[in-house]
Amino acid sequence: MTQPPNQPPPQGGFGAPQDQPQPPHPPQAGQPAPAGDAQPPAQSDGFGAPQGGGFGAPQGGGPGAPQMPAQPPQAPPGPPQPQPGYGYPQQQQPAQPGPYGQPSGPYGTPPGPYGQPGAAPYGQPGPGPYGQQPGYGGYPPPPQFPGAPGAPGTPPNGSRGPFRKPAVVVGAAVAALAVIGGTVFVVANGDDGKQDKPPVAGQSKSAGPATSDKPVNPGDGSGDGGEEADFNADRKSGEAKVLWYKEAPDAPASGAEAPGMWITSSTAVKAAYKEVVGYNVTDGKPTWPTVAFPQKICAVTPQKTADDKIVVAYMSGTSDRAKCNQLQQLDLKTGAKGWTGVVADGALFDSAITIELSVTGNTLMVGRSQSGTAYDVRTGKKMWDKTKYGDACFPTAFAGGGKLISVASCDATGANEHDELQELDPATGRVKWTQKFDKGWTVGRTYSVDPLVVYSTNKDKNAWNIASFKPAGGFRSQVAFDEDFAPECGWALLQRNLSGCEGTAADAGTLYLPTEATTGPNEIVAIDLATGKEKWRVKSPTDESMLPLKVEGGNLVAYVEPSYDAAGKVVSIPTAGAAHTPSTLLQLPESTVDLEDSFFSRDVAWTDGRFYISSTRLSGKDDAKEKLMLAYGK
Repeated sequence: MTQPPNQPPPQGGFGAPQDQPQPPHPPQAGQPAPAGDAQPPAQSDGFGAPQGGGFGAPQGGGPGAPQMPAQPPQAPPGPPQPQPGYGYPQQQQPAQPGPYGQPSGPYGTPPGPYGQPGAAPYGQPGPGPYGQQPGYGGYPPPPQFPGAPGAPGTPPNGSRGPFRKPAVVVGAAVAALAVIGGTVFVVANGDDGKQDKPPVAGQSKSAGPATSDKPVNPGDGSGDGGEEADFNADRKSGEAKVLWYKEAPDAPASGAEAPGMWITSSTAVKAAYKEVVGYNVTDGKPTWPTVAFPQKICAVTPQKTADDKIVVAYMSGTSDRAKCNQLQQLDLKTGAKGWTGVVADGALFDSAITIELSVTGNTLMVGRSQSGTAYDVRTGKKMWDKTKYGDACFPTAFAGGGKLISVASCDATGANEHDELQELDPATGRVKWTQKFDKGWTVGRTYSVDPLVVYSTNKDKNAWNIASFKPAGGFRSQVAFDEDFAPECGWALLQRNLSGCEGTAADAGTLYLPTEATTGPNEIVAIDLATGKEKWRVKSPTDESMLPLKVEGGNLVAYVEPSYDAAGKVVSIPTAGAAHTPSTLLQLPESTVDLEDSFFSRDVAWTDGRFYISSTRLSGKDDAKEKLMLAYGK
């Protein structure tokens, strides 16, 4: 349904509460941002140094962070009684029609808040709050009412999270988006009496990586140590080869992180606990000696630079006051260490207990709990700060890649509480555009950065929203149909993780999302980013779920998951034309179905005709060697 022509736009924000005054509209695309949005570069030109200097040697000590739980928290209580869905009239004030004539918002139930598990992908137990959106029951559509575009909405059934009651998501020019769990955690900075010394510009003392004697297990019976197995001995005609398989380093009983996976033309690189390893993509032999770190790795840049550089953060010590504030640049081609640095704390309550890292072009963004600092990823030189601005707006999360996106929580304890989304110039920190969300909506994830697609929730309305944005800023569309989508999203303990979702893909005009599998196979839905409407959908070719990976050569590449007795496969789906039938790119072997299916907390990648699976979390159990990485090819 479209808006009548030549009519004034409806009043109120996108998703504005019915019993609250309407907030002011944000600046329009192309207009100057409000004063205070862009901060002038700080006087310091070094990583945390007050005057001059660049990165220096890592410093020890510092206040600490709580430990990540080794196992996911327990599931929350069962769902409440059914509530009216989208489009249901409010008792005190009729809702306004949606922007650009779109139906009133998507219909779904996001995962639970911090500390509560959402439903994990494809029916698996969830590791945290940012899992898939649970399913719906068989309730009839609510009645329609004047002024609201007609779109069905049904209360969910069997939700594991608190967001169960859909709410109206409508408005004029303001995209009211969402909140993850409705909570922004603020952690006071501890003090153990030790102060971080200002870093001094320079390279790390070691020009090359530290070495390790970890065994190599290619998976073909020719390893140089450790338990070996030939996974290809019983390979059938048409099945892919197991190129190699790697076991994880020993982790403590409390578990350890294994974040990131970077694939270059020659090397597959993985971080795990206190080390970064690099393997030849064809045979799994070490490309360079293992890079060892003095403490556990706590953050990495999900992206690599154009010349194959990454940045790794590790803890300042082992006490409960240690911080995730030690930075090390690494060259993925050689394993050589580059510059080092120490992340300084910000103002009061703006701690480096936990940080997030991202790379956009040549800019490294280091996000603290309430601010961020940008550095030249090539040299470690400080470029600019993103700090408090405007209506008590504190930047709480950043996403990098094709664009640099910032999310701020504004007036968190006041009547004008809201979130703001901004695109920043990575070279200068200048605000390109600002989008204000209505009260009650908090940004949770980016399903894509370029083009920008944002997932958000409203705790009070128990509702979610997926919206896309124009390249120059401003709301473009929202998903305009009832569906239960199930991308694989990690979970964050102390701060938002905007880039923590897998199982999504996008090109210039289309977003590809997997549906939740309830009974039988799931589907991948192609969503038009210009309208928010469905273009087409395709069912998994097996009884197992299918997960979009990337768009390559005009085709969507997807991973079809294994069952208990059948291996998975990588398929290609045409994105244009009328036929969208999956064709097999790589049929994985039955000989590794148990191993393939046992990667619970995982990362997957399709690069240069090879398929990789790696663990993202180590349990620390001592009963058996844990898996780290598995590679397939022809």
